[in-house]
Amino acid sequence: MCGIVGYIGKRDVAPLLLEGLQRLEYRGYDSAGIVITSPKAAGLKMVKAKGRVRDLEARVPKRFAGTTGIAHTRWATHGAPSDINSHPHLDPENKVAVVHNGIVDNAAELRAKLEADGVVFASETDTEVITHLIARSQAEKLEEKVREALKVVEGTYGIAVMHADFSDRIVVARNGSPVVLGIGEKEMFVASDVAALISHTRQVVTLDDGEMATLKADDFRTYTTSGTRTTATPETVEWEAASYDMGGHDTYMHKEISEQSDAVDRVLRGRIDEKFSTVHLGGLNLDAREARGIRRVKILGCGTSYHAGMIGASLIEGLARIPADAEPASEFRYRNPVVDPDTLYIAVSQSGETYDVLAAVQELKRKGARVLGVVNVVGSAIAREADGGVYVHAGPEVCVVSTKCFTNTVVAFGLLALHLGRIRDLSVSDGKRIIEGLRKLPAQISEILEGEAEIKKLAEEYAGAKSMMFIGRVRGYPVALEASLKLKEISYIHAEAYPASELKHGPLALIEPALPTVAIVPDDELLEKNRAALEEIKARRGRILAVAHREQEKADHTIVVPKNENELDPILMGIPLQLFAYHTALAMGRDIDKPRNLAKSVTVE
Repeated sequence: MCGIVGYIGKRDVAPLLLEGLQRLEYRGYDSAGIVITSPKAAGLKMVKAKGRVRDLEARVPKRFAGTTGIAHTRWATHGAPSDINSHPHLDPENKVAVVHNGIVDNAAELRAKLEADGVVFASETDTEVITHLIARSQAEKLEEKVREALKVVEGTYGIAVMHADFSDRIVVARNGSPVVLGIGEKEMFVASDVAALISHTRQVVTLDDGEMATLKADDFRTYTTSGTRTTATPETVEWEAASYDMGGHDTYMHKEISEQSDAVDRVLRGRIDEKFSTVHLGGLNLDAREARGIRRVKILGCGTSYHAGMIGASLIEGLARIPADAEPASEFRYRNPVVDPDTLYIAVSQSGETYDVLAAVQELKRKGARVLGVVNVVGSAIAREADGGVYVHAGPEVCVVSTKCFTNTVVAFGLLALHLGRIRDLSVSDGKRIIEGLRKLPAQISEILEGEAEIKKLAEEYAGAKSMMFIGRVRGYPVALEASLKLKEISYIHAEAYPASELKHGPLALIEPALPTVAIVPDDELLEKNRAALEEIKARRGRILAVAHREQEKADHTIVVPKNENELDPILMGIPLQLFAYHTALAMGRDIDKPRNLAKSVTVE
């Protein structure tokens, strides 16, 4: 969601902070702000603006020098987007500045108490409560002031705090929202995402929940919110700064779609075991005896990750013959689920910080469950909380909507399903068959991408639709769900996805020439069933765009994709529909990388 950037050192801070905010624009936001100071400055200097980072940059005075500062991109939760509601928030004496990601659950209660004591609030935000609590603290040290304030705050936060009387430091804290320290040479950085740091340092420390840090130009220290010192060892970030550039593409989404062949090659690399027709997944921390003891698999994710989990459940059930299902993490954590000791739980998140998924993991761990993570970001919260897991190695994904990470996550599930299957009852010949299919994927993805020009023409033809229906059956249904979501996210066309078998049970009432249907029609054991669904739609004069392994007679248009193994076909059938959504949105003039109302990493409920 929101983005945090901070710096303390000797360099001119404003350009560094603005650059960092630009690196975080992909997370989604509606306003931005910056506050700076220096050891020689008299107080804090702040600039804020509703709109984009470029709007903030246009307001920054030419003489805006400082060597310490914090900055923020806000995604509105409390209070509409405005200059006043933008972060940072200052106290009335302009001594304390706070930037905050997350939500203060008891903000209304705290606000009422502060107003009763005579505090006048400038904004509608929950964050300003934290600012006043710190400013009113009688503690002598800034760290103690922050710690004292956080004792009464309920909810999630990643915060960075500056104080005019303590201009030699920045104090940060985390509870449910990412905070990453960047370790430089006589300079320190802080951010909510390594994307803001990577062009300056690759040495990072990721705070845990309940942990704080003090940053000075030549040092940092970490400790708990109760004051106990913690040990923090910097890790090296694998990704290069160039990974966050567009690389000649017009949008990050197009770049990331085009990277999928290489990305899938990365998730496979070094993991294939030819001798035993299986794969090596060293990070699972799950031996063969434990794997054979699994009686059920429950996969938890949100949005695109949930859809990937649905395909993953199908792969695990089909190859390993373990009952498996996927569920939205946001629902699971609130329904008081029965946690079975023989169930393996798998948490899926691109960022590894998705709040609902992380909260579900923490609840499962509290109840003694075994939890694996399937994530993209090394060292993320879910990766650290889980008992083991699989990194999907998609590389940085900047566009708000997920493409290559979705594909790599499904491939990772294919690896996991093969691994579990070969431990159980999957034959050597079937293991070889799946391995051969996995190895074909990069070349087949490239083949699909070569047909982009034709997909673009189709997208432009369908771009005038007010609504669209997506259908698929069994393996094809999660593909339909994900394709529907992609179209909604970036084109704003209303789209619904249904199992093809459910058409007669209600959705057929919607069919008319003005409502196109996108049908997932793999060449598998359900081919004739899917063709029957096309007949039903055509009989009601519905337009049909099929994604299939051969031309479909009843479809108005067919996007033909290469055939792989039945189990792996969903990986390929989703990719042309990513391009379809992209070019539909492009034809409609949408802001593809920053769709309205959405954020990349959802770290609040």
